[in-house]
Amino acid sequence: MIYTKNDDSPFQVHISFHKVVERLEEIASFDIDYRANYAKGLLNEVKKTPELISGNSDFSKLEEHKVLIRHLLADLFPAALSGNEIKAAAIPFHNILFNYSNRFEAILENAGANFDMNIREFDDQQIYVMSCCLILLKYYNYKIDVVKSLFYDIPDQNGVICHYRVLYNVDFVEVIPTEKAHQLSMEEIEELMDNFDNFALWCEKFPPKSWILKGFGIMNLYDATIESAISNLKTNLLGKKENQDYISENIETIFRSIFKVADLETGYTAVNAEENRFVKAPFDDSLKSFILQETETRHPSDLICDNLFDCVIKKHQYFSVSNLDKFLKENPNNNLLKHFSNLGIKSFLLVPLMSNTKLLGVMELVSYQKHQLNSMNAHKMDVVMPYLQEAMERFYNDIELEIEAVIQKEYTAIHPSVYWKFKEEVSSHITDKNKRDLPYKEIVFEDVWPLYGQIDVKDSSKYRNQAILDDLETQIDLLISLFEKISLTNSTGIIAANVFELQNFKNNLNNTLQADSEVLIHTFILNECHPLLEQLRNSATDVAQWVSDYYEKLNPQTKLVYNCRKDYDYTLSLINKKLAAIMDAEQEKVQALFPHYYERFKTDGVEHNLYIGASINPKIPYKSIYLQQLRLWQLYVMCEMEHEYFQLRKELPYSLDVTSLILVFNAPISIRFRMDEKHFDVDGTYNARYEVVKKRIDKANIKGTTERITKCGHLVIVYSQKEEAFEYKNYIHFLQNQGFLNPDIEEFDVEDLQGVTGLKAIRVAVNYQKNRDNLSYNQLLESYV
Repeated sequence: MIYTKNDDSPFQVHISFHKVVERLEEIASFDIDYRANYAKGLLNEVKKTPELISGNSDFSKLEEHKVLIRHLLADLFPAALSGNEIKAAAIPFHNILFNYSNRFEAILENAGANFDMNIREFDDQQIYVMSCCLILLKYYNYKIDVVKSLFYDIPDQNGVICHYRVLYNVDFVEVIPTEKAHQLSMEEIEELMDNFDNFALWCEKFPPKSWILKGFGIMNLYDATIESAISNLKTNLLGKKENQDYISENIETIFRSIFKVADLETGYTAVNAEENRFVKAPFDDSLKSFILQETETRHPSDLICDNLFDCVIKKHQYFSVSNLDKFLKENPNNNLLKHFSNLGIKSFLLVPLMSNTKLLGVMELVSYQKHQLNSMNAHKMDVVMPYLQEAMERFYNDIELEIEAVIQKEYTAIHPSVYWKFKEEVSSHITDKNKRDLPYKEIVFEDVWPLYGQIDVKDSSKYRNQAILDDLETQIDLLISLFEKISLTNSTGIIAANVFELQNFKNNLNNTLQADSEVLIHTFILNECHPLLEQLRNSATDVAQWVSDYYEKLNPQTKLVYNCRKDYDYTLSLINKKLAAIMDAEQEKVQALFPHYYERFKTDGVEHNLYIGASINPKIPYKSIYLQQLRLWQLYVMCEMEHEYFQLRKELPYSLDVTSLILVFNAPISIRFRMDEKHFDVDGTYNARYEVVKKRIDKANIKGTTERITKCGHLVIVYSQKEEAFEYKNYIHFLQNQGFLNPDIEEFDVEDLQGVTGLKAIRVAVNYQKNRDNLSYNQLLESYV
C-alpha cells in the first residue's frame, strides 16, 4: 500500500465506500437470491466497521480492513482479470493507492522497495490545480478538457524503465464544501479557465482544506512504454546541439525501454557515399561507433560480408544477428562479426538511416546477451525511423550550415572550384575536439598556372577629373549668377565677398583640377554660401523663388551639382556591369573543361585572375591541354567583351575608349589565401614577380618610344618566352580565321620596368565589322581541335 499525506490540498480526504454500499443495498433488495445473499453478507460485515461508510482519514485502517475492502470492490476488480489489468483504488492526484490488481502488485515488487511512486513531471502546484478541476467537475458539473497526459515511470526487474499512462475513474467520488469553501459564480469559473498557471488565483478560489473528498477513485494503468518512449525520443531529437552528450545518454535509455533490453547500447557510424567508406559521425563523440571504435575510417568491404553488405548498404534494410557466436561459426571470415565478438557483443541490429535515397549512416543497437536483439523485435524500429531520419538530416544540415558560416566568417565568399578545400579544413575543426581551439590553416594551392587579363577604360582619371571640373564650374557659375541677381535687391558686403571668393575659385581652376580643389570649393559652398542663401530667402518673395530654383538644379542628397559626374559614373558602372556579366556567364560554361579558380574585379574596367592546376581539383587527372584550352578561351572572351563594348558605347552618355591586355606567365606559381585580407595572393618571393608585372604592365610603353603598349581596338598579349609567342600566335591565327581578329599582327619589346625586364608583346586589332556566326566557345573549341 502507498499512502502519502498531502497537507497542501483543497481537500480533506475521507476514504469511504458509501457508494459501493448503496449499490450493495440495491442488489440485496432486488437481485436474484445468490447475489442478494452475497450482498447481504457483505453489508453485515461493513456495518461492523461504520467508518468505511462514513469516511475515514486514518489511511492505516485500509491495511487493517484489506480483506473486507477487496470483497467490497470485487465487482470493480474481477479476480479473473487481476493478472492482466494494471489497476488500483486511489485518491485522484494524490499518492494514495490500495487494493492493487495482481499484475500491478508484481510491477511494484519488481521496481524495488526504494522506488518512489510519483507522477512524471507533476509538481505540488499542478496536483493542487487538478484537484480543484475535480471539484469543478463533480460539484459544479463544469467539464474541463485537461490535455496533459499523466505517466508513471516504473523500472522492471532488470532496471529497464517502463512507462504507464494513468487514467482515473471518479464515479465513486463525492466532493462536499466546508464552511471555508467559496461558492463560485460562472464569471469566476471562466476567470480560472483563462488563468490555468495562476496558482495564487486557484488557491484564492479554493482555499486549502476547504472541501471534503469523500469516496475513492479507480486508477487504471496501461503500458504505453513504446508510445511514451517515442514521444520522449522526438523531444530529445529536437534538443539543442550543445546538449548532445545528454541527449545521447537519454536516447540510449529510451531504446532500452522500447526493446526492454537492460544492457542495450546504441551507436552510429556515418557513411561517406563519395568514397564508399564508414567514417566517424560529424557531431563530436555524442554517439560512439561500434563498427569503427578507435579507427577513423574503414571501407565497408573490410568489415561486412556480402549478404550483410547487400542488406544494409545496398538494399537499405535492417540486419540483425540474435546469436553472434553461432552466426560467427557459420561465417568465420566475417571481419565485422569477429570485431563485434571481441567487443563482447552477443546480439546486434544494424539500421540504415537515409536522406531521400542517400545513405547517411548506420544506427547500431547492441546487447551483450544472446537473443535480446533479433529479427522479430527489429521491426520496433519501424515506428521510430521517421523521427530518427528527420533528426539525422537536421544534424547533417546543421553541420553544413556551421561549415558554411565558418567559411563565410573566416574565408569570405569562396569560388566553387576551391570550396572543397575550405570545407575540408573547417569540417576537421568542427568534428575534432582537439582542433577546436587551434587557429584555422591558411589554404594553399601549389603549382597552378596563372592567367591575367583586363579591359581598362583608357584615361579614366582624365575623364573623371574633367567631369568633376565641369560640375564645379557649373556650380560656381550658378552661385555667382544667383548672388549677383540678389545683390540688385539686397546689396551687402557678405554677398560681394562670396562672389569675389567664388570668382577666385573659378580663375584658379583654369581648366585644371588640383588635388584639394574639389574639397575646398565644396566646403566653401556648403559652409558659407548655402547658409547665407537660407537667410536671404526669407527677405523677399522673389529671392525665395530664385533660391528654390537654384536648389532644384542640385543633387538632393549632396546639395551640389552632380550632372557630369553622374553621367561619368553611370557610364563606368554600365561598362563594368556589361563586361563583367559576359565574363561571369562564360566562366560558368568553361568550368566544365577543368575546374579552376576564377576571380574578377571591377575598377575602371574589369580585371580577372584565373588559376588552373592539379591541386585545384585533385580528383580529376590534370593535363596540359586544359591550360591551352583556357588560354584560347581567355582570348575568345576578351574579343567578345571588346565587341560588346563597341556596340554599347553608342548608347553611353560618355564616349570612352577601352584597352585590352593579357599577361602570360611562363611558370606555375603557388597561391595562398590570406586570412587577414580574405583573398588569394601569390605565395613566396619568386611568385611575387608575377604580381609586380601585373601592377606595372598596363602603363608600359613600347621600348624606345613614348607609345603605350595598349591601344584602343586592339588586344595586347605580354609574354617573356619564345614558346609562349609561338603558342599564342596559333590562337591568334585561329581567331583571325574565325573573324574575331583582323589579319595584321604587331610584335615589339616592352620597355624595362622597375624590377622587370625582357618582356615582349603581340598586338592585334579586334574585328568589329565582320558579322560572326555567334559561335559558342565549345563550338569554337571543336573547330580549333
